[in-house]
Amino acid sequence: MPKVLIGDTLAPAAVEIFKARGIETEIKTGLNTEELIAAIPDYDGLVVRSACKPNADVIAAASNLKVIGRAGIGVDNIDIKAATAKGVVVMNTPFGNAVTTAEHAIAMMFAAARQIPAANAGTQAGDWPKKAFMGTELSYKTLGLIGCGNIGARVAERAKGLTMKVLAYDPFLTEERALELGVEKAPDLDTMLTRADVITLHVPKTEATANILSREALAKTKSGVILVNCARGGLVDEAAVAEGLETGHIGAAAFDVFASEPAKDNVLFGAKNFIATPHLGAATTEAQENVALQVAEQMSDYLLTGAVTNALNMPSITADEAPRLKPFAVLAEKLGLFAGQISDYGFEEVVIEYEGEVSDLNRKPLTAAALAGLLRASRGDVNMVSAPAILADSGVKLSETKTEDSPIYDSLIRIKVLTKRTENDPEPGWRSLAGTLIAGQPRIVEVKGMALEGDFSQTVLYVNNLDKPGFIGALGSMLGDLEVNIATFHLGRSDAGGEAIALVGIDSLPPAEFTDRLKDLPHVRYAKVLHF
Repeated sequence: MPKVLIGDTLAPAAVEIFKARGIETEIKTGLNTEELIAAIPDYDGLVVRSACKPNADVIAAASNLKVIGRAGIGVDNIDIKAATAKGVVVMNTPFGNAVTTAEHAIAMMFAAARQIPAANAGTQAGDWPKKAFMGTELSYKTLGLIGCGNIGARVAERAKGLTMKVLAYDPFLTEERALELGVEKAPDLDTMLTRADVITLHVPKTEATANILSREALAKTKSGVILVNCARGGLVDEAAVAEGLETGHIGAAAFDVFASEPAKDNVLFGAKNFIATPHLGAATTEAQENVALQVAEQMSDYLLTGAVTNALNMPSITADEAPRLKPFAVLAEKLGLFAGQISDYGFEEVVIEYEGEVSDLNRKPLTAAALAGLLRASRGDVNMVSAPAILADSGVKLSETKTEDSPIYDSLIRIKVLTKRTENDPEPGWRSLAGTLIAGQPRIVEVKGMALEGDFSQTVLYVNNLDKPGFIGALGSMLGDLEVNIATFHLGRSDAGGEAIALVGIDSLPPAEFTDRLKDLPHVRYAKVLHF
């Protein structure tokens, strides 16, 4: 039974989902790093919000961990790079609190435009400061969006309901999507900065977006601009905003997030026309319930069926796809493991070809499985999550092709690896393997372009030889002398007397020196014991 640690406060209904799906849960909130390191080896899954911080040290200690689920959008508290290297899926819930966050941004925009908090404080203090506040209408003003994704699009919809013109800066926003939302796509950031009356941010903090509203960028904005940030701290130069508020270039600002949180002290605190809330963007009863239920369902699906939803470091696999993909993933992984084991000195390029019905499936998880097998042959503990990142970091070129028709089989997966040119390798070049499913079981059907049909026994003797009389007898005698029983024997050849291959399933391991003796036979070009 999978076991999940709930490291932050979670709605009780989400805990019930885990239990109903047959997953054991333990709730341990408020753990410090040392306590989390001590506890994490016992669990298959970890649920966090923002307080629990699985850093690299925690992930290194997570010997059984398979998935980290964030009940919310932001994953700043999770070391995704370390999780990926460890093979741990990291998933979030990007849609559960989108409406709530968009509503908070709109509320902050109104509060800044009319200085509602300051007016409220003065009124309740008995001052009746009616003449002290002159607000700004939002209708017919231009709202500049930095980011028009899930949340930004909802802000745009609400702004249009206020008869605002929406100008969106988002490199990933297509013209078709902009037309659908009824917004204008800004050609660049500067265009949006110079035209917007109100600017609101809805992007994650990345290398590309950090300090996107820098001092230089803020200087390009309209005099009197209103700034709203309910996205992430660190997107805006806070000191420059404080100066802009003091000079009046920035008319008002409303921030829900800060570069350092919890923000007990900040250069913006006390600034004129500044409004702050303590990271309340997702703080509604509905949102908390939604993200908790969503993360429980996603994690349960992954732990029980292999379905992957909203993962940040692995291709998505729907619950419907998972059963159909699973046998092909097993086949791809075994083919990769075969290719990796016969690439003795590494490889420079990998090509994965899909033919027939499999070409129409979700191929990203299959490619990830093939790479996991390929890399595991030399690196050990590699899985579908970590393999693509490891390959990318290694500089090895990866390409993928698909062909709708397969001449013989309904589906075929072929892996080609270009081995490194080294003095040690007697035959550098391409290694090619292909396999299919027969009665739902993985079978190898091609090696080096030669057809055969064999299974993936646990231990296989792979021999590349010349097709000459006496080879099979000599091989059988050598194995017999060592009392190694032959379980299966599959042969393929290019033509009579030409190049041939043998895949021999054996019940026990021969001595280490056996392959050296086998290579000494005049017609043997290559021999190796493979493990699957």
